[in-house]
Amino acid sequence: MKQGLGMYIYAAAKSMDEHSAFYSADGDLLLVPQEGALDIRTEFGWLLVRPMEICVIPRGVRYQVRLADEAKPARGYALELFQGHFALPELGPIGSNGLANARDFQAPVACFSEDCGSTAFDGSTSYTVTAKFNNTLFTTSQPHTPFDIVAWHGNYYPYKYDLGRFNTIGSISYDHPDPSIFTVLTAPSDHVGTAIADFVIFPPRWLVGEDTFRPPWYHRNTMSEFMGLIQGAYDAKKGGSGGFVPGGASLHNVMSGHGPDADSYEGARNAELKPAKVGDGSCAFMFESCLMVGVTEWGLKRCQKIQEGYSEHSWGGVKVHWQGRREGSKRHLLG
Repeated sequence: MKQGLGMYIYAAAKSMDEHSAFYSADGDLLLVPQEGALDIRTEFGWLLVRPMEICVIPRGVRYQVRLADEAKPARGYALELFQGHFALPELGPIGSNGLANARDFQAPVACFSEDCGSTAFDGSTSYTVTAKFNNTLFTTSQPHTPFDIVAWHGNYYPYKYDLGRFNTIGSISYDHPDPSIFTVLTAPSDHVGTAIADFVIFPPRWLVGEDTFRPPWYHRNTMSEFMGLIQGAYDAKKGGSGGFVPGGASLHNVMSGHGPDADSYEGARNAELKPAKVGDGSCAFMFESCLMVGVTEWGLKRCQKIQEGYSEHSWGGVKVHWQGRREGSKRHLLG
């Protein structure tokens, strides 16, 4: 029905065969490499996508993925958008500049092969094309390369973006703004103010807010939050949870309570509120959606390492600092 989205974790130990190609008829694919660069050949040309870069391959575009370094495996995250397309968020009062700027997105330079299949279709020059259609894989063969497009016009093409170019916006007085201020790309839903998918990053940045608990609040919300870590350490998951390591992921579904672990909470509560650089050498990200997200059997049972007792490890050590007193039947806050 061309609705919804899919979230994936990928891993690759070798490149695709040079006589093969793949495309998804289901949706646009957002790739977030975490380890190992991807050398992606598309019908429109090549994209070298390294960790701390992302790329988007639109629905139906044929491509081939090669490892930039065959000696090293690659892994990362992906989001497949079944409805609509990714776009830059509306900047509103921010104005014309800020967050991800349009000028920093890169499209491939046209590059084509001249293998037009002039020989007889006897299998010697056969190319295998695999299609993902309705979440099922189908294959076909053809005598000519899929990468024979010499030029194109229009704006339906793959592109990449360097996350280091993101212009972070934040509070310079007090309070903790909503993480939507870190949105790189969004795919709006039919309901204004919500999104089928937001791609949000938490890059190195300065915090200067006064009288403010600076990490994310403890909260529940109507969005599903799938979070991953590209590199470094996430500033709200430092200790008691066992750590939130690069390549890992967490999912807090609709109305699931979450927030900083105990160590991060105590550290922020006792820290001197002076300008501080957070996330240095780190970058976490979030796939956020207004939809409820189901989890596959692999994610629940077969993943390499599942953190048991997540709630207890993360928040079991959170101390109660509330102080109150009773006067009659009323309860008063002391300060």
